[in-house]
Amino acid sequence: MDQSEIVSVIIQTINTIFSNFFSSIDTSIYDNLDNLVFISSDILSNNFIKKLLGNDSKNSLIYLADAMIIGISIFYVVSYYYSNIVDANVERPHQFIFKLLIFAFIVNFSYFILEQLLNLSFLFSSSIQEIGKNITGYNINFAELILSINGKINVDSNDFNIFSFDGIIKSFVSVGFFNLIFIYSLRYIFIEVLVLFSPFAFLSLISSSTSWIFKNWFKTLLSLLLIQIFIPLVIIVILSIENNKILYVGGIYALIKINDYIREIFGGISLNVSQNFGSIMSLIKK
Repeated sequence: MDQSEIVSVIIQTINTIFSNFFSSIDTSIYDNLDNLVFISSDILSNNFIKKLLGNDSKNSLIYLADAMIIGISIFYVVSYYYSNIVDANVERPHQFIFKLLIFAFIVNFSYFILEQLLNLSFLFSSSIQEIGKNITGYNINFAELILSINGKINVDSNDFNIFSFDGIIKSFVSVGFFNLIFIYSLRYIFIEVLVLFSPFAFLSLISSSTSWIFKNWFKTLLSLLLIQIFIPLVIIVILSIENNKILYVGGIYALIKINDYIREIFGGISLNVSQNFGSIMSLIKK
């Protein structure tokens, strides 16, 4: 076997490995992206949540929040009588009782409020998907997106060449989608945690010194939910691309960076896995 044949065998092996890798991604990952991205109130019945906190997880957390309300009430009574001794300024009893009753009611219906918020976000994203389907003729989801991109890039698994232009584009697209799995999985977990934390977030509004907890909680949850409203718009734009394959890479990059764009406008938390890992490492070094 001469040198040219050895090189040919190596190239063919590399192409086969990457072709099988990208093919396995296409058939096993992208369908899950739709479940991770387009979140509704069904997230409250997630099996992981049930196993973690039990079948009565909602009520148990609300009971804990109610216990904290009682604790806050006792602390206020002690503070009120102590203020008469040291002549300190304390909120008037009727104001405190009014706020306590209002937020006790909100805390006990916090999961109902969050269900409606999740359903509202899902309704907006579903409406955009339906409008996009009427405009483009495609289903506006990730499963349809990868099928469309593969068809337009003309990548044949039997004749795949990673060193060709189409092969390079396909590589960038597949790696980008693989990155999306981590980003939107992290987003899914964050939303679950924020939803479960909602009774305590509403409870923090009782005191002005803890109200910042609710503001940060709401800002973070809102930014994460806004992502699934903007994602269908980006998918519509990508599906409308016809002859410019470079724009596919730009479209996938936009899906990766959409959290950063929304965070710059509305605030919130970063979903960049490498950036968060780098921040943790820098803290460890310090």
